[in-house]
Amino acid sequence: MTSGTSTITVQKNSAIADIPPRIFGSFVEHLGRCVYGGIYEPSHPTADENGFRQDVINLVKELGVTCVRYPGGNFVSAYNWEDGTGPRGQRPIRRDLAWHSTETNEVGIDDFYRWSKKTGTEIMLAVNMGTRGLKAALEELEYVNGAPGTELANRRVRNGITEPMDIKMWCIGNEMDGPWQVGHMSPDEYAAAVDRVAHAMKLAESGLELVACGSSSAHMPTFGSWERSVLTKAYDNLDFVSCHAYYYERGAKSLQDYLASSQDMQTFISTVAACADEAKNAHTGDHDIALSFDEWGVWYSDVWNQQEAEWKAQSGKDLHHESWPKAPRLLEDIYNAADAVVEGSLMITLLKHCDRVRSASRAQLVNVIAPIMAEKNGPAWRQTVFYPFAEAAQHAHGIAYSPVIDSPNVETESFGLVNALDSVITWDETNHSGLLLMVNRDASDAHKVTASLSQLPYFDISDFHIDKAIILHDDNPYQRNSADDPTAVTPQELHATIDNGSVHCTLPAISWAAVEFHA
Repeated sequence: MTSGTSTITVQKNSAIADIPPRIFGSFVEHLGRCVYGGIYEPSHPTADENGFRQDVINLVKELGVTCVRYPGGNFVSAYNWEDGTGPRGQRPIRRDLAWHSTETNEVGIDDFYRWSKKTGTEIMLAVNMGTRGLKAALEELEYVNGAPGTELANRRVRNGITEPMDIKMWCIGNEMDGPWQVGHMSPDEYAAAVDRVAHAMKLAESGLELVACGSSSAHMPTFGSWERSVLTKAYDNLDFVSCHAYYYERGAKSLQDYLASSQDMQTFISTVAACADEAKNAHTGDHDIALSFDEWGVWYSDVWNQQEAEWKAQSGKDLHHESWPKAPRLLEDIYNAADAVVEGSLMITLLKHCDRVRSASRAQLVNVIAPIMAEKNGPAWRQTVFYPFAEAAQHAHGIAYSPVIDSPNVETESFGLVNALDSVITWDETNHSGLLLMVNRDASDAHKVTASLSQLPYFDISDFHIDKAIILHDDNPYQRNSADDPTAVTPQELHATIDNGSVHCTLPAISWAAVEFHA
C-alpha cells in the first residue's frame, strides 16, 4: 500500500550548523573480539608488520570513520595504560573485571596509535577513573603528548614513537554513574573527581578537549540531575559531556516503536543540552559544553543480560580458579535490515542536532555490536548497518539542514504520533554538492516523497542533477548478512526523478535512502 505524497522542504532559515567530522566516529574497546581477532590478528594472511588486519583497515576506511574512542568503555575503569606499552613480550597479562576476560596487553596505546595512522583516524583517549584517577591521567598525558626530554616522553621514544601523539580529545572515565562500573561514583563524587582531573589536565595542556561522563542511559534514575551536578561543578574545564544510548527491537514495545527509536535519542539530546546550558548560565560562562554521543547504535542487550545473569549465577556458587578466556565471542550481534533502517534514522537525528552534538562514536567498530565482522583467518564482511553510516560519513559535508516534513503519522505506544518520514539534507556550497538522507519509519506502508531542495544557498536549478540514489530495504525486515552470504542486504538503486529543484521517489515501508546531488 502506498499513501499520498509526503513533502520534504528545505527553507532558507533551516540551516543547523557545520557538520563536525567527529560526528562520524566509532569505538574500539578491549571487549570480546573487537581488538584481538578484530583489528589485530598477527596470524591472518593480510596482517601487517604490527599484526593489524589490512582487510579490516580497508573496511574501516570505506566506512569513513574519522575518530575512534579507545580503549573503553567499561574496560578502562580497571586498566593500567602502562601495561600496553613497551616490548610485547614483556607486557603483563592481567584479568579484565569488566568482561571477565584475560587481557594479554598485546595491543595498547603505542600499537593503537600506529593503527590510527594506518586508518587515518583521530584517537579519543579514555582514562581510568575507576581504580586510578588524577596521577595516572597526567602521566598518560605526558607519555602520549609530551615533547622528548622528560622521563615519560622519553619512554615513548624508546618504545619507537619519537613524535608526540597529539591526542587532543580525552574522556574522563566511562559511565561512572553505573553500578556495573568498577569504582562507580555518586554524582557529587564524580563531579569533584572530574573537576580535579580536568583542571590538572588543562594546566598541562590548555588546548585539550575534555569529555565528562554523562548519564550512561536516559533510563538511569539520576538522568538529568547527574548532568546538572557534574557540569555545574566542573564547567570551567569541560568541553563535552557524553551521551550513551542503545536500541533493539525486543527492547521496544513493538516493531513500530523500535523504528521510531530516534525520538528517544532526540529527547536525550535536548535534555542534556538544557543541562549544559544551565551550567553555562550558572557560571556566566564563555563557552558551550557540547555533546559527545560517544556510544550509540543497535545492541541486542537482552542477549547479553541473559548471558551475564547465567554467568553470575554459576560463578557465585563457590570460589573459582579456572583461567578467564582470552578474547571470547561476546556481543557479536548479527544485524538485520530493520536494524540498518533504525541506525540510518539515528544518524539523521545526530546530523539534525549537530549544533550541539559535535562528536559521536558508533559503538563498536569490529565484531562487537559492530558494522564490520571479521572471521578468524578468514574474510571480513559488512553488516547491514555498515551502509547508512558509510554513506553519511563519506558524503555528508558542509552544512546540515533540517527540512520541514509533511508526512502521514504513525502511532507509537512510546512516543505517540510521529512522522512516518524523517530526513536531513547536507549541502557544501563551495562545490555545490549535497546529500539527501531519508528514512521511512512506517512499519506498514510505502510513501511517495517530493523533496524540494531549491532554497539551498547558491543552488543552481539549471545544473541540478543526481549523482547517485540508493535505497536499503528488504521485503523481509529480518533478513541478515552473514559470513556465508555477506551481500544478502545491500543498498540498491533508488528510482528517483527530478524537476524544478525537487527529487521525487517512493520509499517502501521500513527503508532508508540517500540521494547524492549537485546543483
